[in-house]
Amino acid sequence: MPDETDWNLDSYLPRFRLSSFRPGQREVIAAVLAGHDCLCVMPTGGGKSLCYQLPALVLDGLTLVVSPLIALMKDQVDQLQSLGLPVTFINSTLSMAEQYDRLERMTAGEYRLVYVVPERFRSARFLEAVRGVGVKLLAVDEAHCISEWGHDFRPDYARLGVFRRRMGNPTTIALTATATDAVRRDIIEQLDLPKPKTFITGFARPNLFYQVASPRSERDKVDRLLRFLQATPGSGIVYASTRKKTEEVAQTIAAKMGRSTTAYHAGLPPDQRRTAQEAFMNDRVEIVVATTAFGMGIDKPDVRFVVHYNLPGSLEAYYQEAGRAGRDGRPSRCLLLYNPSDRYVQEFFIESAFPARGIVAQVYDCLRKVEGDPIELTQQEIKERLGLPIGAEGVGTCEQLLESAGVLERLVASENRAAVRLDSDLPTLVDLLPKQATTRRRALHAVERLVGARRHEMVFFHPRDLLRGTEIDQATLVYALRELNKLEAFTYVPPFRGRAIRMLRRDLAFADLDIDFDSLERRKAAEYAKLRRVMHYATTSRCRHQEILRYFGDEATGPCRHCDNCHRRGPETAPAGDEPEPVDEALKRVVRITLSGVARTQIQVPVSCGKVLIAQMLCGSGSARLPKLGLDRLSTFGLLRHLTQSDVVSLIDALIVTGHLEQIDVKQHRPVVQLTPLGSEVMKGNEELGAVPPIPAALLARIRQTGDGDVTAGGNTPRDPPRSHDEADTRPAPDAELVDALKQWRRAKAAEADIPPYCVFANSTLDELASRQPATTEELLDVPGIGPAKVEQYGAGILALLRSTRSDATSSANAAESDHGAARTEEAALPQCAKGGAPADPAPGHALEAAPMPGLPKPTVTPNARERGGVAPDVCPGRSPQETDRPSRSVLPSHYWTWRLLSAGFSAEECEAIRGVSREVVVDHLLRALDDGLPVRAEWCLSADALAAIESAIGPEPSSELGRLWSQVPGIPYAEVELFVKCRGQRSGG
Repeated sequence: MPDETDWNLDSYLPRFRLSSFRPGQREVIAAVLAGHDCLCVMPTGGGKSLCYQLPALVLDGLTLVVSPLIALMKDQVDQLQSLGLPVTFINSTLSMAEQYDRLERMTAGEYRLVYVVPERFRSARFLEAVRGVGVKLLAVDEAHCISEWGHDFRPDYARLGVFRRRMGNPTTIALTATATDAVRRDIIEQLDLPKPKTFITGFARPNLFYQVASPRSERDKVDRLLRFLQATPGSGIVYASTRKKTEEVAQTIAAKMGRSTTAYHAGLPPDQRRTAQEAFMNDRVEIVVATTAFGMGIDKPDVRFVVHYNLPGSLEAYYQEAGRAGRDGRPSRCLLLYNPSDRYVQEFFIESAFPARGIVAQVYDCLRKVEGDPIELTQQEIKERLGLPIGAEGVGTCEQLLESAGVLERLVASENRAAVRLDSDLPTLVDLLPKQATTRRRALHAVERLVGARRHEMVFFHPRDLLRGTEIDQATLVYALRELNKLEAFTYVPPFRGRAIRMLRRDLAFADLDIDFDSLERRKAAEYAKLRRVMHYATTSRCRHQEILRYFGDEATGPCRHCDNCHRRGPETAPAGDEPEPVDEALKRVVRITLSGVARTQIQVPVSCGKVLIAQMLCGSGSARLPKLGLDRLSTFGLLRHLTQSDVVSLIDALIVTGHLEQIDVKQHRPVVQLTPLGSEVMKGNEELGAVPPIPAALLARIRQTGDGDVTAGGNTPRDPPRSHDEADTRPAPDAELVDALKQWRRAKAAEADIPPYCVFANSTLDELASRQPATTEELLDVPGIGPAKVEQYGAGILALLRSTRSDATSSANAAESDHGAARTEEAALPQCAKGGAPADPAPGHALEAAPMPGLPKPTVTPNARERGGVAPDVCPGRSPQETDRPSRSVLPSHYWTWRLLSAGFSAEECEAIRGVSREVVVDHLLRALDDGLPVRAEWCLSADALAAIESAIGPEPSSELGRLWSQVPGIPYAEVELFVKCRGQRSGG
């Protein structure tokens, strides 16, 4: 075989409009041309495609490229054809005539390079055509899809090993950007590559700035995204986990930022997806908000940022998706917005991808009882019929498993077209029918003319095409085709929006089916391990580049100095490459206390507890729920009172990631925390903690500075009388006057730039500025929400303002401390409250009651209000301050807390979740708040449509007869009309 010098590889570069090779390309190409099988792992943007495109041009024969990326095929083929290269693709976007034409031209040797999807290997005609022409080079792109341990396993890839052997083991190159050591070994085994040359050019992307933000709520997440986009111009991708979320986020960005934005997900029609993709690729749209259905193989070099709005399912997926930024080598940003509750979406996906034995049995029993051939039930209809706790995709997985067990066949779907397959080599099947079955014989003749020589494969057609020349009306023809389905060699699939099912066996018991559930459980466990690893990445204080490189087995030489963690620490304090952070005694004690607290809730409490309840117990909260459940009598009650509840929740999340705790759903969407065997051993002192859990650096510092207390294996350590959560939270809180001054400054800056105030800084950032009161540029950079661009733009003005008010602000910060702590605790608890059940009404000592939220009037009780259990603001309309007095906490009514949340900016939906009440109760509480003189706005809980309908119906001067007014707005509850009218009256002083 000639060596590299014989090929003169550099002479081929101008054909691709290139002047030089990228790192690693020359070596891979030379190995391929020398006839070596290769496994090539190159980072996204590293130039993998050239590693088979150039050999295809040099070698005499066909290069077959297998790729799952239909969109990429057309892009690459168009690009290569523009260079004058003989290349094409064959996939389902072509008509059947076009596919056969390209197969014939391939057989005639007109193409040197042909792209196909792995599903093409199901077609007998395709395999026959390829066998006739031979394959000189087989290129398997996105090769991680062949491994069941990869993050994007596709069963059709499993056919490639068999195909390769049947083709005489042609030279093969497998390419991927994301493969761990285990996946690399699996690729080699599945493709049956005896001694491949392996090329790993490295996973480092030094031009990417990796960063993670930890929003406390959905509202905070939106704010952080908008702040990021405000500071990051250029083209970018925002990934969300669900179709609904992509559309919501795209609408928010377009409305709030005014930047051209589009949504992309698999639920959109193909034309709409194609339009969205082309608009982004051609710079007509600046930002695309998408699910992971978008982006594989998208070769857009100038993507300046990639944002993950939700947690991805694995580090492989994150690295591949984030790697779509900065392919031109210029600095680009990769932001992950991490909230621990995001894991539930990924867990739902995992459970759907690997359904439990009982769910598969339910689907099987359902299908074999359904009459009809084929069965025309969509996956969503099956899910709803059975009330399954998995997605429609999970039903599809059940069908795949049952198909592999031989009891059914999933018939290929095609948009509004019917399909027919003849599984016989007889010249005609008509002779199998009785002579008197004239209609069926006529229909079968028409089918045979349509199918022609294409036996043993699905042939798609429009029903009207089959009607021509049959002299049969459509209804009679459809009936005849369904009757022909009774022939063993005949399969007819009517036009159907889903994927129809043909039952092959209905008589077998589910227990007799050959399904390897043990293998499924192993793969499910592997997916959960990947999820834990990406959560570890999101919460680690180590260099993020190092975490990624270490995951893929790439030895890092040291911290990158170019991620948020390295930037936060600074070059002087960044740890050495492999030096682990020390596990000191204070951290060990706090971890053991947490583990012991969880253990005691399992043993000594009659109900299972979620994260928030456990955190309240460990912090010694005064919530009324704790005595009701007996949590205040546990020996671990109050042992972590030097930490905030949100701190302890973060610690619990970290111990879930490390496997010391686990979170399970005792009831659907009611997650509880339990101790694992590993956690039990660490709690007892039989095992060492081993490594620092992935908790935020600021929390780790607080634990080390203020960590106290100890707990024995039995948990009987003496303790001081518990303090309230507010007494335990020692973090300085923002001074109200300083926050007001900062807001005035923000309004002025926003007016100057003609932008909304939140685009300058969010409220949470102003609170942090007022609390921390940074004095230098370096200290400003430590404030969440402030990066280098913000410092450059606003830093001097902020520091000047803080210097002028520091003395007064410092003295008043302590007075507002409990207010800030209460607001932080309530917002931090929101995701868990929404999932794990709402707390009861706040009781005396509860953080929310002990101190009002910043910016809200302190509640007071008037004599009249006391008589009916109500409250009024400090100074109510029409009342003097002398008529009000301080409230007694024990008489604060339930509706006050509803009003408190809504007036603080929480949505009605969030309020319902936190308080555990219905929308009707929320409206009733606001009406009672109005009676007490509290300021209320109808838009807090009335939809825009309801507001418009009421406004239009009742006019500017509504009648005092509410019943008559209500009759003019059918469909809107009476109480909502009453709320609207009373709010209008309040604003007008009535």
